[in-house]
Amino acid sequence: MKICILGSGALGSTFGAALSEAGHETWLLNRAGAHIDAIRHNGLAVIEDDVERSVRINATSRAEEVGAVDLLIVLVKSFATARAIADAGALVGPQTVVMSLQNGLGHEDLLAEAVGRDKVIAGKTYVGGVLLAPGRIRCGVDGKQTFIGELDGQVSARVSQIAEVFRGAGLATTVSENILGTMWDKLLVNVSTGALTGITMLTYGQLYSEPLLRETALAAVAEAIAVAKAAGVTLSLTEPEQAWNLASAGLPASFKTSMLQSLEKGSITEIDFINGAVVRLGQRHGIATPVNATLVACIKGIERAMADHQQEETKR
Repeated sequence: MKICILGSGALGSTFGAALSEAGHETWLLNRAGAHIDAIRHNGLAVIEDDVERSVRINATSRAEEVGAVDLLIVLVKSFATARAIADAGALVGPQTVVMSLQNGLGHEDLLAEAVGRDKVIAGKTYVGGVLLAPGRIRCGVDGKQTFIGELDGQVSARVSQIAEVFRGAGLATTVSENILGTMWDKLLVNVSTGALTGITMLTYGQLYSEPLLRETALAAVAEAIAVAKAAGVTLSLTEPEQAWNLASAGLPASFKTSMLQSLEKGSITEIDFINGAVVRLGQRHGIATPVNATLVACIKGIERAMADHQQEETKR
C-alpha cells in the first residue's frame, strides 16, 4: 500500500518505521522542522528493546510531494486535527481511506467533515513511543494491540486488508465490530494516567509507586465508566483497576505519557479530547464528573502558566 502518516511525532514515526520496513511506500508528513530534516538526511533511528536500528523512510512537510495515498493515518495532536486534514487535501484521492489513531474522542467527526464520512474508519492503539531527539525514537510495539473498525461496526474488506497490512508489519491488529467501545476502552487508559502525570511531572515508575495518585486515577476512571454506560457504550474494561493496570503493561518505569511530553516541550495538551470529553459527555447524560473536571482545570492552569511565561520571555 501507499501510506502516509499525518503527524510524525513519536507514535507516527513508530508506525511509519514498521510499515516502511514491511515494504510499503510509507511517508511521514509533519510540519517543517528538525525531526523531518534528520529523517530525510540520516534515516529514522529506532530503539526497541534496547536495540537501535536505522530505518529508511520518506519524510516531508509538503502534502503535494506525497500525492494521493491508499491509507492516511492521522496522528497529529487532537487540537490540530481540523487544520491538519484541511491542509492535506493532496493526500486524499477517490479510494483513500482516512483513519485516526489519536488519543481521545471526537476526531472521526472532524475528519468526516473534511473528507466525507464514507472515507473514514476508526482505530485505537496501545503502541507507545517517545521522541528522544530529532530523527530518533524509542518505541514499544511487541505485545501492544491496535484495534481498527468501520464506524457502523461492519467488518469490511478495506478494514480487513488494512489489518493484514498492519499484522504483516509486526503490529498486532484486531478488527473490531464495536469500535466505539474500543475507543472508550482506550480513553479509560488515557484518563487513568495522562492528566495525573502532566500535573505531577512523574514518570510511570514514580506514578505507580504513589498510592494516593492511584486512588485519584481510579476515581477518574470510575466516572468515565459511568458516563460510557449512560451513553449506551459497551465496554470491555468494566472496572477502574483494569484500565490502571493496562496503562503501564509492558512499558518501562521511565515511560512518560504524551501529555507529560507535551508539557515538557511547552506545548498545549490533548486534555479537551480525553478528560475533557468525559466532562462534556457527563454533562450531556447527567453524570457528575468532579474528579475529571478538577484534572482538566489543573492542566488548563499549567497551560496558562506556560503561556504567560513564554509571553514574558518574549518581552525580554
